[in-house]
Amino acid sequence: MASQYPYDTFENTVGYSLRANGEEIAKELAQELQQRPTLAGVEVSEARLTHLAYSTEIAGAMLQRQQANAILAARQIIVEGAVGLVEMAISRLEKENVVTLDEERKAAMINNLLVAIVSDRSAQPVINTGSLY
Repeated sequence: MASQYPYDTFENTVGYSLRANGEEIAKELAQELQQRPTLAGVEVSEARLTHLAYSTEIAGAMLQRQQANAILAARQIIVEGAVGLVEMAISRLEKENVVTLDEERKAAMINNLLVAIVSDRSAQPVINTGSLY
C-alpha cells in the first residue's frame, strides 16, 4: 500500500501522499485488508501505517527538503519582521522630526537596516568619519 503513494507531494501536484493524506490512505488500507479475512468472519476496524523505512539516500533527500522548507519559512518570517521594523523606524524618525531624509538617503538607510536585521551574522559597527555627500 505504501508503495502506491509518494511520501510527500510538491505544491502543484495532485493526488494523495503518505504525509498529507494519512487518514484517507488508512481507510483505503483497512478496506483492502477487510477483503481477505471476511470469509473467516474477522472484521478489520482500523489499519494504519506506523513506520516506513527508506534507503539512506532517499531519507537524506527527504530530510534535506524538510530542512529547506523550514529555512525558507524562517527566512520569510525574518524578512516580514525586518520590513515592519524598518517601516516603523522611518515613520518614527519622520514623525518626531528627528531627521529629514531625502529619498536617496532614505533608500540607503532602508538598505542598511534590512541588511543588518536580515543577515544571519551579527552586524559590525562602522563609523563614517567623512561626509556622505
